[in-house]
Amino acid sequence: MNITRRGAVAGLTALPLVPAVAQQPAFPNKPLTLVVPFPAGGPADIFGRNLAQGMTGLIGQPIVVENKSGAAGVTGIDFVAKAGADAHVMGLMSASAGAIMQSLMPKMPFDPAKDIAPIVLVVRVQEVMAVNAKLGIDDMKTLIARAKANPGKITCASAGTGGITHLAIELSKRETGTDLLHVPYRGAAPAINDLLAGTVNTTILDVPAVLPHIRSGALKALAVTSDTRAPLLPDVPTMRELGFPKVNSDNWYALVSPGASSAEARKKIFDAASVALKSKQIVDAYAAVGGIAGGGTSADLAAFLREEVAKWAAVIKAANVKLE
Repeated sequence: MNITRRGAVAGLTALPLVPAVAQQPAFPNKPLTLVVPFPAGGPADIFGRNLAQGMTGLIGQPIVVENKSGAAGVTGIDFVAKAGADAHVMGLMSASAGAIMQSLMPKMPFDPAKDIAPIVLVVRVQEVMAVNAKLGIDDMKTLIARAKANPGKITCASAGTGGITHLAIELSKRETGTDLLHVPYRGAAPAINDLLAGTVNTTILDVPAVLPHIRSGALKALAVTSDTRAPLLPDVPTMRELGFPKVNSDNWYALVSPGASSAEARKKIFDAASVALKSKQIVDAYAAVGGIAGGGTSADLAAFLREEVAKWAAVIKAANVKLE
């Protein structure tokens, strides 16, 4: 009996000791949240909800869209930045939060270079310069000539000081050598109303915002401020075609994760988003509201963000743009 017991003990002590390691559940192990930093019902919300729907079946968990608006999109992305290492929280970052506000806000609530991890470019939204049709200006050449002959007299409406439409105006002024008088509004809708009424002469806004009025003939589209023609305005030339290659003011949205999230989790998010963005459902849904579905690698997006930050910082400095 003693021999048997001793043998059993000896056999046990001969077994290798394996430390107990807590197994982390594989990502994702719960529903994900996609923060859209703008109100429900707007273009950003449409882009975000379509992306969430397209990714859900691919990533294996439901994706809940939460609208957290404020500070030109910064508030929502700050929420993502402060999610720590939790990759279950994602954000749809706009050009404002991702590239512009760094040069306008006295202090950003997060460090975009450290607290946010770029995943993939989701969508680009092109902008167009349009004038009131009654102005009698049919092309960009004529507008430039008239603006140079009447410095500070041609008014140009934006959707707000410091926003991408305002900076697009300043960029166009710099590159064309014109002195348009910037008139800021609180949103695209009031800017368009005054443009239609003839209170202001021209504007640069997202294509979808002015498209119905261009089609009706009330507004005349002069140029798309992008490298490629807008699918919804195929007959309108780009500023590049007209000899101004630096005038590119595409609005855009990108998918981002918290900066401390794991590379493995971000790879799973990237894979699901990349497949979803190539689907006909998303391509068509984005196109219907003037969006061009994105793609590329996370490294591509990181490089793009650096370029955008530098470009808009230079415009803001040259034009001495200040937040209201």
